[in-house]
Amino acid sequence: MLLPFRSHLLMFVFACSAFAQGNPEWTTNHAPFRVIGEVYYVGSKDLASYLITTPQGLILINSNLPSSVPLIRKNVEALGFHFKDVKILLISHGHWDHAAGSAEIKRLTGAKYMVMDADVPLVESGGKDDFQYGKDAGSQFPETRVDRVLHDGDEVKLGGVVLVAHKTPGHTKGCTTWTMKVREESKTYNVVIVGSPNVNTGYKLVGNAAYPAIAQDYELTFRTLNSLPCDVFLGAHGIYFGLDAKFARMKAGGVNPFVDPEGYRSYVAEREQAFRAELAKQTGR
Repeated sequence: MLLPFRSHLLMFVFACSAFAQGNPEWTTNHAPFRVIGEVYYVGSKDLASYLITTPQGLILINSNLPSSVPLIRKNVEALGFHFKDVKILLISHGHWDHAAGSAEIKRLTGAKYMVMDADVPLVESGGKDDFQYGKDAGSQFPETRVDRVLHDGDEVKLGGVVLVAHKTPGHTKGCTTWTMKVREESKTYNVVIVGSPNVNTGYKLVGNAAYPAIAQDYELTFRTLNSLPCDVFLGAHGIYFGLDAKFARMKAGGVNPFVDPEGYRSYVAEREQAFRAELAKQTGR
């Protein structure tokens, strides 16, 4: 289901400001649950974190805030897994709300941290390299060393699970959308975990000295997102894919509501329209 534009607009106003760090939807825990196959949700009510289980250990996508780490650990263990079995740590992009807990998770688990090439300077500088928020102390976080630099199309493999890293830049220079295939009841599903196609408040799409190619990168992102086959629609924030409503429907039983290819297509189309409207506004066309 397509989320109303008003909801997205409100998210843009607050999602990448110091004020947003006090957003209760970011810090209030969400009950952990299995989404489909070996994919589990272990994040907060809006900051999404995903656990991928394999016979050789666990993969975690998004460390979120430093205060999120105990909640993520609690959720992982509530599902019956051991947090120390996290072998690989991935992120959707290098903003503090998705990557600030990475140093602590690495310390607790020894996980290998794998990050898209253009976001490596961002996470290793603790946010100081960010083109938009680098000078904002509230957007900075513990510097975290990257163990493997990823490139567009790279595969992350563990225990028979294969995740593909798609570079979907603009929101950050190395924003990453993850895809994988899962099997359930003899059927194969394409899972897409969207990094972020959002143009945050204050982003300069024209004449941006800190990120000259930003508009072209957003164009690349939408070409990539439109090309991906999607059955199961997930993302870096719960609001992207209607987490609350779908979770309620899942608890009620019936068809898995996270299988939502139409919702994915509608979301990408609406975000692309919003990008093009903002670009036209900034170019005066």
